[in-house]
This record gives sequence, C-alpha cells and structure tokens, in this order.
Amino acid sequence: MSDKRVTVIDIAKAAGVSKSTVSLVLQGSPLVNESTRTKVSAVMRDLGYVYNRGAANLRQTGSKTRIIGVVVNDLTNSFFAELAVGVDMVVQSAGFVQFLSNTSESIDRQREVIASMREHGISGLIVSPARGTAAADFKPLVAAGIPVVAVVRGLPGARISSVLSANMEGAIEAVRHLATLGHKRIAFMGGFANTEVFRERLAGYRQAMEDLGLGFSEDLVIASAPSRAGGVDAVGRAMAMPDRPTAALCFNDAVAFGACDGLRARRLEPGEDFAVIGFDDVIEAGTAVPALTTVAVDPQGMGRRAAQLLLKQINAGKPEPETIVTAVRLVVRESCGAHRGPVDVEQMRKKA
Repeated sequence: MSDKRVTVIDIAKAAGVSKSTVSLVLQGSPLVNESTRTKVSAVMRDLGYVYNRGAANLRQTGSKTRIIGVVVNDLTNSFFAELAVGVDMVVQSAGFVQFLSNTSESIDRQREVIASMREHGISGLIVSPARGTAAADFKPLVAAGIPVVAVVRGLPGARISSVLSANMEGAIEAVRHLATLGHKRIAFMGGFANTEVFRERLAGYRQAMEDLGLGFSEDLVIASAPSRAGGVDAVGRAMAMPDRPTAALCFNDAVAFGACDGLRARRLEPGEDFAVIGFDDVIEAGTAVPALTTVAVDPQGMGRRAAQLLLKQINAGKPEPETIVTAVRLVVRESCGAHRGPVDVEQMRKKA
C-alpha cells in the first residue's frame, strides 16, 4: 500500500467481503462468524489499518475530536509531570483535553499507546520518544496528516517538529561554575549514552573541561539510569575511584538527588564534602536539603511551548516541521558549595 490512508473499502476488497461486514467486525458484532472475523482482522493488520473510534463516534455531526495525545518516556521523573502540567495549561484553555501515557522507555509500549490514541482520533501528538525510537516510527502519523511535536528528545530525520533545550550551553555553564569554586576533577554522572540529550550534555561538559585546561577523562563519565537510583549507583562508583572527583554535573535532577543520597550514606555532605549540580530545575530542587544547584530548563514552560506549537499546526491544517530550542540558566543554590566563594578560573587554567 502507498502512504494514503487505508479505508474500510480497501479492507473489504482485500478480504473479499462487504463494507458492512468490515464495519460489523470493527464494532465487535456477534453477527459475524469467527472465521470471517479472523480473516478481516488479519487483512487490517497486514494493511496497517487504524480504526479511528473518535471519528466513528463523531461522523454523524461532522465534528473534529478535541484530544491531544501526550506520550512521555518516564512519568516517575517529576520533570515529565511538570511538562504535562504545562501542556494542560495551554490545551485546556483552547478547549482540548490531553490523553497522557507513559512508555517506561519501551518502544513496543510506545507503539501500542500511539495506536490507541489514533483509534480515539487524536488531533495531534506531543511525545518524548523512548530510547531507540526510529524516525520511521512516526512516518504513519506524518502521512495521515497528524501533527507531531517531539519534546525534550529530538528525532532527526522524522520530519516532525521539536521543542528542545540548550543542553550543551547549560552543561558548559555548570562546569565553569564548578571550576570557579576550585574543582578540577569534575565528574559527569548519569544518563543513557544512546540518547541525544546525553550526547549534547556530555559534549558541553567535555568542551568546558578542555577549555578550562582541566582535560577530559572517560573515567569521569559515569553513565547510569537517569533516575534517583541511578544517581546512588553513579556516586558510589565515583567514590570508589583511587583519585576520586570532588564535584559532579549530573545528567538530570533525579540523578543529582540520588547522588546526594549516596553521599549521605557515606557520611559525606553535599555542598560541603562534594559539590553537586543537577539539570532541569524541577520543583523539588528548590526545597531539597541542601537546595539543589541546577541548570533550569523550565519543564512547564517547555510543555506550554510544545502545546502552543502543536495547536498552531493543528489550526494550519498542513503542518510544516519546526524546531524551537529554549534557553537555559544556572540556578545556584547550596548543593554546589557556592558559599565557599570563587577562585580565579583563568589563573587555575594556566596552572593546569
């Protein structure tokens, strides 16, 4: 089949049955015998047919659905909860509702929930893709004219829009700040190495370390799950090094919170015995003890921008891919030990 949308008539022709029989199968009617139901279902799978339940329910009135699909890769991370709140602020005021789902980094689960959302006739989709997602996974949505906005994680080659953050610039600023506090052995902790966000933040860390004359060492890059448990694991490995680091830029705030937990388990105090910087600035960062120094991404703001972009594309009717990169800023709090005061970075670079 071509990229054009498969219809009930196409299914009927391929299965050798009437259009009304296909409709009865879709409705789960007991009037269809099991062998016919099996044959029609097999043809639908082969042709990639998606039953639009929302369209079926609204066909009588000619209305459009007012549903926005939102798919995230880790709803246990409060970053994505805050992002979803930002999306809801915009879509609710525009008369839409969001259909939220979590994939837990499973590509199979991602395909299932997106297929289910299409069945309910979503008007558009906001997605933070699961690890390993291919650009081709979104080709059917693009072909069907359903606007898609990737948020947090971009998907080069997918011909969909994106709302991303300035990851490299944020990492550079964080490392430079740690250097001004006198740190020379600075680790990069957490994150999955096969994601674009990890690569961008690591690239910023590496560039800053080299520009400051501190050198880049693979030993100081400690990948782990981007979670609180991952942070505990990463800081444990860092503390086991013969020449251990004195500070760390963490992949995200969840890893940073875990790093603080792991330090305390070893009777080390974050901000006093070891400097910690996170990335995201979730709500908890400001109330943690010690309060977390972090690169502020503004998850609610990203959600609002993604929703605004999606609604613009829905209204346009024929979406054109667009990329928005949001600015970030370093928010200095207690976990980095900033109260100790700065040192001369240029002088330190010359001595290194």
